Amino acid sequence: MKKRVLTVLLMVFMAFAMQAQEGMWLLTQIGQLDLKKKGLQIQTTDIYNPDKPALYNAVVQLGGGTASFVSPDGLLLTNHHVAFTALQRTSDVKSDYLTNGFMAKTKAEEIQAPGYRARLLTGMKDVTSEVLDAVKGISDAADRQKKINEKIASMTESIRGNKEDVEAVVSEMFSGRQYILFQYKVFKDVRIVYAPPMSIGNYGGETDNWMWPRHTGDFSFMRVYMAPDGSGREYNAENVPYHPKVWLKLAKEPLRDGDFTFILGFPGFTTRYRSSTSVQWNQDYNYPFVIRNFQEIIDLMDQMTKNDHEGEIKVASLKKGLANTMKNYEGKEDGMKKTNFLEYKLGFEKEFQQWADADPARKAKYGDLLAKEKDQYKLIASTRERDNVASLFQGLGGTQLSIAQAIYGMVREMEKPESERQPGFDKRSFTDFAEGLPEAYGNYYEPVDKALTVRALNMAAALPADQKIHQLDYILADKNRTVEQFVDEAFRTSKLNDPAYAKTLLDMSSAQLEALNDPFITLAVHLYPLNQEIQKTGELFSANVTDIRRQYLEALYEWKGTGLYPDANGTMRFTSGVVKGYFPADAVWYFPFTTLAGVVEKDKGIEPFDAPKDLVSLYGKKDFGKWADPVLKDVPVAFLHQCDITGGNSGSPVMNARGELVGLVFDGNYEAMISDWKYDLALQRVISVDARYIMFILDKFSHADYLLDEMGVSH
Repeated sequence: MKKRVLTVLLMVFMAFAMQAQEGMWLLTQIGQLDLKKKGLQIQTTDIYNPDKPALYNAVVQLGGGTASFVSPDGLLLTNHHVAFTALQRTSDVKSDYLTNGFMAKTKAEEIQAPGYRARLLTGMKDVTSEVLDAVKGISDAADRQKKINEKIASMTESIRGNKEDVEAVVSEMFSGRQYILFQYKVFKDVRIVYAPPMSIGNYGGETDNWMWPRHTGDFSFMRVYMAPDGSGREYNAENVPYHPKVWLKLAKEPLRDGDFTFILGFPGFTTRYRSSTSVQWNQDYNYPFVIRNFQEIIDLMDQMTKNDHEGEIKVASLKKGLANTMKNYEGKEDGMKKTNFLEYKLGFEKEFQQWADADPARKAKYGDLLAKEKDQYKLIASTRERDNVASLFQGLGGTQLSIAQAIYGMVREMEKPESERQPGFDKRSFTDFAEGLPEAYGNYYEPVDKALTVRALNMAAALPADQKIHQLDYILADKNRTVEQFVDEAFRTSKLNDPAYAKTLLDMSSAQLEALNDPFITLAVHLYPLNQEIQKTGELFSANVTDIRRQYLEALYEWKGTGLYPDANGTMRFTSGVVKGYFPADAVWYFPFTTLAGVVEKDKGIEPFDAPKDLVSLYGKKDFGKWADPVLKDVPVAFLHQCDITGGNSGSPVMNARGELVGLVFDGNYEAMISDWKYDLALQRVISVDARYIMFILDKFSHADYLLDEMGVSH
């Protein structure tokens, strides 16, 4: 009976949510969105159908973003910034694919994209009843979460088995009100096919990042390969191109202002149902620390690689990622303060509290939820400064130290009984870590890494007395040796600058690792108890807060009964909207299209506004081929449209009402950076590369006729 009631509640819950314009919808929900009325000209079953091929079969998760198949031979279209790390890892001073771009004229010339995996969704199933049945009668939040984790691990392991190219993930929706099992086929051989030069693919750089008007050709092509037997094995010379069930075709008609568009992709993470406590934590503590920290690291990298092109290439991917996140957080913090978002949340919660307190039964059930959640934040607030610095040693305190901690932690985890290991940790995850270890050195550049390690240790030394990391006293309290001297000696004596050597350490026991007396392993050994303490506190906080948020969502449904949809969590989602400009400020209107003329107008001949001379020449001669818009009389570069996205959607295909490719998602607008917390129909816009600009660059700038032919594009 309870199962049936839960199912009915979820169905009603979803039905109410369908009325909203906003939302990153599950594929199973789109049939209820009345998309025909909004302009869709194909059937929703042409987008998602579990029983036959549909458009979703053309979309994959790739490199932290999204990509789509655009040919029957596994050709992928994604963002330049999604392919950026692959380009950086394969570049050196001579080749420098970041600056110069890359073009393989034949499949034999395509190069590996180290560490990249393409995850293709092959199935999804609601497993709410199975998961919740496992926690019947359990009231303690931590015990409940542990049991849920065990149940999920059992379910996913039974699907994966010994299949190396199969992945199963159970994702939580609505803070634990629903659980969905997603199954993926994983391809481990992804190769770079084409990337424009930086002066196109990253035109405008960080100056234009998150801004409109935008003139960036943020696109690249890659290809998925598989073993002859169809398995998604690692790179092998005998591998062949994957042949997808579905691939996207270029739109036949030009995109217009007001046209319907939709997006399929893998949005990462939104927080639209969080409380004022979470808002304040992020606005006052989390965002300011990350912004300050990332800016200091970017400045350090700039200083250490000045007039050093090899160093610039080595740290380019890390720097770009930090800069992107930093500007995103700046926009969120700025948006929260400008809109008085915290006050808005507090006002909403005051009304909620009045509603809850007005009825004795509701008061008993929901009356103390917000107070209980606020109390949970005390768990992480008391050691916030210490934990912020400790987090640096996990990645931004130098590669060798982060690798040492990862290796020692993984070995210690494998030595535990299986029932006591971290959720999701098993032999397969250990093997995956070993396989991916070489890519972990992708940003390694010794001068920068040394400076990062010194910085992290000095930040630890500067912590207030009640926040000290005493596990570092053996370094920081040593009067005979400075931090700089310790780091110099560590880098001189450790062998952890060698990925091959690092991989051999995974075959050792923790006792053997400790006996090596490697300075970074020794540091990892000292930090291990702290890491365990922080992890346990985090797990307790997460379990308690997740349970409270689940109850809060139930209360919101009972109170409002409308407008609720699942937050993004890295699973495939659908969003739709029309091409439309916006008013960013009083008396200012942003037109929804930019053109090649704007690229030339911004050109100063100096990075990041250094348009290639051949591109400027094409504009001067008005040599647009067939790619000029008949209304604009120019090649459209980017466009704005009213869809709902977040990080992870980068590279998502944009399709028109007929399901044809019209563009490629690559950004959002700065005025709506608060969108992860609150959707604003008037302000929030997606910025996408126009497919016609992509084809124009391939055709007229790069003369990549073979790619156009492969995609079936006339030129």
